[in-house]
Amino acid sequence: MKKITPPKVRLLASGIELEAKQMQAKAGDLLPKHLANIESILFIHEGEATLHIHGEGKLLKSGDAFIIPAEITHQIEGITDFKGVHFMPKNIKFQFFN
Repeated sequence: MKKITPPKVRLLASGIELEAKQMQAKAGDLLPKHLANIESILFIHEGEATLHIHGEGKLLKSGDAFIIPAEITHQIEGITDFKGVHFMPKNIKFQFFN
């Protein structure tokens, strides 16, 4: 079993209802399994990661975006060092499982 590694997170922008956070991790990092009560958007701007969702692995490369549905458990794994931007409502609530 791989060790769970939290991503490095940095707030990029914050408005009245939305915020954008940069997340980054290294190749081989397995981020915590979680879900959120509201959908959000993950955009990869550097590197590659696998999004484990719906029982399969979705490869996300630089320039790819994915809408993460509400109430769906998912997990991200770094294929290479990667940076992404997570766009979300400020009132989002997360539930972590690892």
